[in-house]
Amino acid sequence: MSRIIKSGLIQMSLPKTEGEGTIEEIKEAMFQKHVPLIEAAGEQGVQILCLQEIFNTPYFCPGQNSDWYQSAEPVPGPTTERMAAYAAKYNMVIIVPVYEKEQAGVLYNTAAIIDADGKYLGKYRKNHIPHTSGFWEKFFFKPGNLGYPVFQTRYAKVGIYICYDRHFPDGARVLGLNGAEIVYNPSATVAGLSQYLWKLEQPAHAAANGYFMGCINRVGEEKPWNLGKFYGSSYFVDPRGQIFAQASEDKDELLVAEFDLGMIDEVRSVWQFFRDRRPETYGKLTEL
Repeated sequence: MSRIIKSGLIQMSLPKTEGEGTIEEIKEAMFQKHVPLIEAAGEQGVQILCLQEIFNTPYFCPGQNSDWYQSAEPVPGPTTERMAAYAAKYNMVIIVPVYEKEQAGVLYNTAAIIDADGKYLGKYRKNHIPHTSGFWEKFFFKPGNLGYPVFQTRYAKVGIYICYDRHFPDGARVLGLNGAEIVYNPSATVAGLSQYLWKLEQPAHAAANGYFMGCINRVGEEKPWNLGKFYGSSYFVDPRGQIFAQASEDKDELLVAEFDLGMIDEVRSVWQFFRDRRPETYGKLTEL
């Protein structure tokens, strides 16, 4: 049965960065820069919109400045409440990645899911935290502790994987087992070793599990860290592992695509990813 979905991804460069205002001013400038594209998505009839990793700040992890702890906030909290108004206005599910403060000293890299009526559905916390090659994330984030939830939104069953998570096939499989039809991966990744993996790993997850993915990466260079160029190239990929819509490498952009969730049944009727699994043969691996 045909189930057409219209989805959007926003990739964005910074209007302000460290040293160009207070942390709250920097966050507000990034929020306001997103508003026209959020509204454009709503006006185009986008049903599910996903923003980039920690969308409302620089990706401060190349440094180790504890001042950025101040940018963390509760989830749900002020930013999710503001986004809920846009979700309700446009009947649009919005995935909102932010820096979460659970309590003093307990901070996570998180994505909140807001349903099309503005209701907060829950959150995913990034499970795999790198600490290498200029991304000193363990200085800022605890590993996620919420597992791999799938959220029943008005339009589809949605799962979230965040940035470095994509290097690990295990969670991608669990999202499929938990019923995800679309998995969104908000990211912040620069040119270099990982750029060729950007178009390899996530199509592989989509093909191995028979679901759609929406993959978002920010654009531009971020001072004062100057770690490299965030190369954008946000895209959608189908359950056959084929990229069918892609954004530019260097422009602020709303990427919109329509696709048919009916393809999931079509693909899984050929490739029985879950029926033919043999978890009883994986015992020694899962005990490591």
